[in-house]
Amino acid sequence: METFKKISDSFWSPNVWLPPNVTWSDIAPGSRSDVQHANYKDLLWPLPLAGVIMLIRYSVERFWVSPIGVSLGIRSSRPKKAANIPVLESAYSKSSRLDHKKIVLLSKHLDMTERQIERWWRLRRAQDKPSTLTKFCENTWRCIYYTYSFIFGIVVLWDKPWFWDVKTCWYGYPHQSVSGDIWWYYMISMAFYWSLTVTQFFDVKRKDFWQMFVHHMVTLLLMSLSWICNLHRVGSLVLVIHDCADIFLEAAKLTKYANFQKLCDIIFAIFTVVWIVTRLGFYPRIIYSSSIEAPRILPMFPAYYIFNSLLIMLLALHIVWTYMILKIVIDSLQKGLMSGDIRSSDSEISESSESQKSLNNGDVKPVDKIQKRALTKTE
Repeated sequence: METFKKISDSFWSPNVWLPPNVTWSDIAPGSRSDVQHANYKDLLWPLPLAGVIMLIRYSVERFWVSPIGVSLGIRSSRPKKAANIPVLESAYSKSSRLDHKKIVLLSKHLDMTERQIERWWRLRRAQDKPSTLTKFCENTWRCIYYTYSFIFGIVVLWDKPWFWDVKTCWYGYPHQSVSGDIWWYYMISMAFYWSLTVTQFFDVKRKDFWQMFVHHMVTLLLMSLSWICNLHRVGSLVLVIHDCADIFLEAAKLTKYANFQKLCDIIFAIFTVVWIVTRLGFYPRIIYSSSIEAPRILPMFPAYYIFNSLLIMLLALHIVWTYMILKIVIDSLQKGLMSGDIRSSDSEISESSESQKSLNNGDVKPVDKIQKRALTKTE
């Protein structure tokens, strides 16, 4: 225990996380009568709140979104089940990928033709697909949350001086009060990401499953550290900027599932504009303030360089993602369409025979594979 205490004391050294001549006791709740400092113990609140959010999500999806999806004609049924063949099921559970070598071995072992094995494999893969209605409900819930979060963030920050002048994030730091509305904004945002880390294991499995899991955990880590270090002002600005574009991204997905292709095109165009304005316009203003203005106002300390480096890395990712989005737009304009799922999953690689037949007959627009692949990276 003594070794653990030494490691903990070294890690949480105020010389690392706080400005010079400031200690943890200086920013503890109640240390000053004129300042309401953030309390690190409050970071436990998002855990039960995450349970409440998951309950709200279940209720909204089941009793509201799902009936709307059904009324729009969104398919809720799954493909025909594959026959119960234990040997094939065992091979499939080890790896869902099928190559010619595996086909030959299974064909000899089961006395089945290669064509029969391929047909069973296609049915088994299709069996794991979530229904379109399931994906519609998931994206609708996220669209609802991001809409709420952005509006709530704007309402909360509207009367805050740092919303209009970023450099006020640094005046008086670290002795900056946490108001009740900022407290709720932070706690609910963290609760949402905690809920995502849990529901991600039950939601539609995406190609970027583990990348998104790491993303959620890093987001929670950064929010927790910014709360502990009383950097909630700049943290709230980063939150509200990132929620805005996500509204239109999720809306484009759900309109795609609902087969409102023209509406999907319009929303995606709005998403592109909002993304560029917020991620490459407003967000760099925060980076400028944290990199240029903050050192003029505050004495520097190690944690500042850690946070600022992470903010700059995020900006670099925004630039890469913007390149991908613009590539999608240009490619789609050249083809005269904007089709394909906005965030693909492994389960969506093969379509049912009816859908494939429609594609071959020209009843449905062809899937733009470039857009499908690139838009996966926008989250």
